[in-house]
Amino acid sequence: MRGPLKFGEALDIRWTYRDYHERVNATARGLMALGLDRGDHIAVWAANLPEWPLLQLAAAKVGLVLLTINPVLRAAEVEYILKQGDVRTLFFMARIRNHDCLATIRSLTAPAEQPGKVTGERLPLLRSVCLLGIPPVDVQMAEGWRPFLFDEVIAGGEQISEAALSERQASVTSSDLALLLYTSGTTGSPKGALLTHAALLNNAWFLTRRWGIDQETAMCVLVPFFHAMGCVAGTIATLLLGCSLHPLLAFDPVKALQIISRERCTFVSGTPTMITAIMQHPDANNYDLSALKLVGTGGAPVPVALMEQVKAQWGANVFIGFGQTEATCGITTTISDDSFVLKSATVGIPLPHTEVKIIDPETGGVVLIGERGELCCRGYLVMAGYYNLPERTAEAIDREGWLHTGDLATMDGRGYVNIVGRLRDMVIRGGENLFPREIEEFLIRHPKVADVQVVGVPDAFFGEELLAVVIPEQGANSANESYARIARGRLATRRSLATFNSLHPIL
Repeated sequence: MRGPLKFGEALDIRWTYRDYHERVNATARGLMALGLDRGDHIAVWAANLPEWPLLQLAAAKVGLVLLTINPVLRAAEVEYILKQGDVRTLFFMARIRNHDCLATIRSLTAPAEQPGKVTGERLPLLRSVCLLGIPPVDVQMAEGWRPFLFDEVIAGGEQISEAALSERQASVTSSDLALLLYTSGTTGSPKGALLTHAALLNNAWFLTRRWGIDQETAMCVLVPFFHAMGCVAGTIATLLLGCSLHPLLAFDPVKALQIISRERCTFVSGTPTMITAIMQHPDANNYDLSALKLVGTGGAPVPVALMEQVKAQWGANVFIGFGQTEATCGITTTISDDSFVLKSATVGIPLPHTEVKIIDPETGGVVLIGERGELCCRGYLVMAGYYNLPERTAEAIDREGWLHTGDLATMDGRGYVNIVGRLRDMVIRGGENLFPREIEEFLIRHPKVADVQVVGVPDAFFGEELLAVVIPEQGANSANESYARIARGRLATRRSLATFNSLHPIL
């Protein structure tokens, strides 16, 4: 292993697979030494630190369920997830951006019999907390309440033998739960999707087969590990292939350009917004990205114009996937030898061993080829359910095992799927069903538009009206640009009647 060194403003730590294996085993023994039993829940609240994948794989080895927490969440949200998720051990950073995470955890717990151990009424099951990353000096010198340091957890695992670790690992089965990933909670409190070892490994494996990548691939992962794209299509996928993984501590377009260029990355994956931010950065042309062969994206609607720009500017092949947390990660993907039109304008066909159907949301019947409806999927990839939320689970997964995604889609005669919007985002204007995605796809092509989001707003006459929130390109004066005029006459009449408003970016 080499490092740590400075890489821009990020760590540059390099592990061989032997290093990786030894560190994961040491971490697994440390978890066992904390007294954690099979099925217990641990949580990680941190950016993409090197300890993150160690904890993910170590927890899997010893039969623990790893719960992921979005690094940007604050005290009330973190408390809810830790309590609802029955977390027994928390691994966290002292500070994330301007948030004092250490103070937050101190406010939620009380010291127990030894440093690192905690108690308290607010989080009755939480028994230990551990800092990740470089600890503040005052924490190392503190008396009374203080968390474990990660090195102390590793040192504690020296009392656990290799034989004990092997025995524990052998007791874990493919149907056991491995990850508990929380949704964003846009329609209420966050819900934790339970994913099994079998679902995670198979989904990652089928994704890598579709990508057409191999052991020689150098993958730059732009997304956070707490997200399904990060901890399934990132850490697990690269492990299955034996290729190299180059994650970012946190997304930054300049750091991404540095890493892709210096490490000669051949595959980059991230959300459409991340890809856009890299391509539109003023210094993008100063970096050599000629090694890039494949750019993958998903996790949000992907404008066709963005994929065209990737092809033109970087000369890289494109890959689009569609999925959601409740379906482990990926449901459909494009195929490596598809035409560019299929790769850029659809989300591909279902992964192997995955059933997909498009239904009428009102009747539940399967719609005709090419018609809109809700996309449902069934198979190994469907979550085991929402943790401790049986009623919400029943709403998402019907009695026949179909997961209702809430996404509106069409499917052609060859099985290629196109996502046209979200069921709850559909706008009913004067009795007509309007789909914001169609208007977004049109406006994003305008040279003065950097990004756009179309939403429904109340209207006294039509019931609902469309509002387009537009982020202009750098240097464009949105106040002088009428996006309604741009659209009127170029979209169908019923769509061009919509109201368009432009806003400068909120900084």
